[in-house]
Amino acid sequence: MRNLIEAKTDIKYIVNENTRKTDIEKASAAFMNSEVVEKVRNFHKSFPEYKVTPLQSLDELSKQLEFGNIWVKDESYRFGLNAFKVLGGSYAVGKYLAEKLNVDISELSFEKLRSKEVKEKLGSITFVTATDGNHGRGIAWAANQLGQKSVVYMPKGSSEIRLNNIQKEGADASITDLNYDDTVRLASQKAEENGWVLVQDTAWDGYEKIPTWIMQGYGTILDEAVEQIAKAGFERPTHVFLQAGVGSFAGSVLGYLVEKFGEDRPMTVIVEPDKADCLYKSMNIGDGQPHSVTGALNTIMAGLACGEPSTTSWGVLKDYAEIFVSCPDYVAARGMRILANPLGNDPQTVSGESGAVGLGLVSLLAENNMLSEMKTTLKLNQDSKILIISTEGDTDPDHYRKVVWDGAYPSV
Repeated sequence: MRNLIEAKTDIKYIVNENTRKTDIEKASAAFMNSEVVEKVRNFHKSFPEYKVTPLQSLDELSKQLEFGNIWVKDESYRFGLNAFKVLGGSYAVGKYLAEKLNVDISELSFEKLRSKEVKEKLGSITFVTATDGNHGRGIAWAANQLGQKSVVYMPKGSSEIRLNNIQKEGADASITDLNYDDTVRLASQKAEENGWVLVQDTAWDGYEKIPTWIMQGYGTILDEAVEQIAKAGFERPTHVFLQAGVGSFAGSVLGYLVEKFGEDRPMTVIVEPDKADCLYKSMNIGDGQPHSVTGALNTIMAGLACGEPSTTSWGVLKDYAEIFVSCPDYVAARGMRILANPLGNDPQTVSGESGAVGLGLVSLLAENNMLSEMKTTLKLNQDSKILIISTEGDTDPDHYRKVVWDGAYPSV
């Protein structure tokens, strides 16, 4: 049932033998159905800051790597916050407030939630979360926009620049001496002690409603991308590369693809840092259950440095993703440099460590003969139409320059 391949490189991957089988019961992706996505899009469209983020077509790079098309969805433009996370956090906050007001979110615009009348009905609320940076900044921004409070805890080793950006959005934010998963437990404990509302994209037994809302909020990204690809004259991508931490973003996108395209959906590749590859580990063990990775989770892909899979996304990922890949940090660094230094007339994309790992892997699949078996398994060729989602910009500018300017984490 399993096919574990250790390539002659430090990139490891495992092929999911069950993903295209129709004779086994699979997890439902109905949480990302068209009705849900329409509500999500309409809610986000009600934000004054809303604009569709760019879908960059890297035509010259596609030729260089001998693929049909490479598209990069650039989330660094999202609401001026340099990352995609605000989509999930703001929608979850909106859903929570809609429940408190006993109305459907389709009846609420972001402007209405900002109103004095609604604020008086809701009273004072404190939202709390754990984050490496992007998610916490999104929660802080949403809470601040709605006249509410936020408390944000960050794991040991988090960027001071990311901390400062969260504090600028009005949050009471601090860096702990804990790893990411223990920081999540701290935030949950503080929520219980103080009557705060935990808004976390990691789900566990008994805490799954809000993480599901966060996943639904990410639906705006793929809905925009599918529209943009259609406007360019293509039906859909053939391949989607999705970076994963706890798996909420990847599960959201894959759930959307399953609901939208069914058996005609693109082949999906899940990409993780090798120091925090909990999904790869879970597939490797092969008992159908999620398993954790412990320790410092020390990777430059800070947004993916998560050791425990989210229960709300695990079922979709294990049942529908084609391949799970565990990547060293140099794969992300290579992707950052490629996007920052485009070929010919290709547009430049400023992509952070967690945003660029997918393209780094695509480039190596094209150029590293040691990965030829994976490339063949994925049926990557001159007809392939590949979608990458760059989920963040230079959210840590100092480190970004170390990689792009100074060549940190070389791939050769």
